[in-house]
Amino acid sequence: MFKKALFLMAIISVVAACSSSDEGSGNNNDDFDRTALLTNLSNNIIVPVYQDLNTKLADLVTQKNVFIAEPNQVNLEAFRTSWYNAYKVWQSAEMINIGRAAEINYVFQMNIYPTNVSDIQNNIQSQNYDLAHVNNNDAVGFPALDYMLYGLAENDADLLGFYTTNSEAPKYLAYTSDLTDQMNALTQDVTSSWSSYAQTFINNSNNTATGSINKLVNDFIYYYEKGLRANKIGIPAGNFSATPLPDRVEAHYRSDVSKALTTEAVTAVKDFFNGNSYNGSASGESLASYLDYLNTIKNGEDLSTLINNQFDTAQSKIDILDSNYILQINTDNTKMTEAYDALQMAVVLLKVDMLQALNISVDYVDADGD
Repeated sequence: MFKKALFLMAIISVVAACSSSDEGSGNNNDDFDRTALLTNLSNNIIVPVYQDLNTKLADLVTQKNVFIAEPNQVNLEAFRTSWYNAYKVWQSAEMINIGRAAEINYVFQMNIYPTNVSDIQNNIQSQNYDLAHVNNNDAVGFPALDYMLYGLAENDADLLGFYTTNSEAPKYLAYTSDLTDQMNALTQDVTSSWSSYAQTFINNSNNTATGSINKLVNDFIYYYEKGLRANKIGIPAGNFSATPLPDRVEAHYRSDVSKALTTEAVTAVKDFFNGNSYNGSASGESLASYLDYLNTIKNGEDLSTLINNQFDTAQSKIDILDSNYILQINTDNTKMTEAYDALQMAVVLLKVDMLQALNISVDYVDADGD
């Protein structure tokens, strides 16, 4: 009888421990309206982001055509402004790697940096290239246009010479034109796909590895961890190398906008997490409200609040950086690494605590040891 009593007590202890460890975390059987969450994300964030990006890319093509017809300083500046306006919107789109975007490797064809100058120059000289080929991922998109608009020469007069007086000016004009048209075509493809894909996305509300929420949450965290934390701050600051790598900053040839692009990205991440509509004041069901519904508490505080506070802390560290990340790295890199550390603090909250609460497994391989 004594052994039986001990056995029963052991079972009770295990059950109690499991119940205690599960307190505040999600499960497959919660009654949260996942369809409402997906509807808000689709209708008020994802589709409007793509529509705006599509509009900005169409304008980029317009300004490119004007520049190609008459490559002068005025038209160059208008082309550059259009590039920057589209690049800012891209910061809200890059995390949405689902549906058609995933099928065509959209992200890899739009924002792989640093761009590969050798590949670009080889393409220009040969005039025999497939911009959609994987080998050209680092020779296309926003970073490649950054080089074509700012990096060909030290000053604008010499840069314009590549498009006017240079013996191979037609080749430079052709490549710049093809780059821009490719970005526009890809964006049109992804944007138009949501007219039919949106309902499929919303209907797939089950909590499985192939469910829309599970896939999108993984994309969101992957982007935050890699695209934002590592690529924009950590790699240039030297967090993954023996020395800083200032040549790895986003918008390297127009580096005085690197900070602005990061700020756009942090704002986009926070709005996505909180279900705030794109270019609007409305909000709906979100990852934050899902965590609140599950009453997810960590150290006595709502997990959604902890995540938002860490986003704000990271932004405050970014706010004090120089607008030009190359200058910041070369003069006071400590501030860059502190911004990285602040961004990193949210990775644990998102990748461990939030995924555990939502009962979602990580679907990508973490290769940088964090």
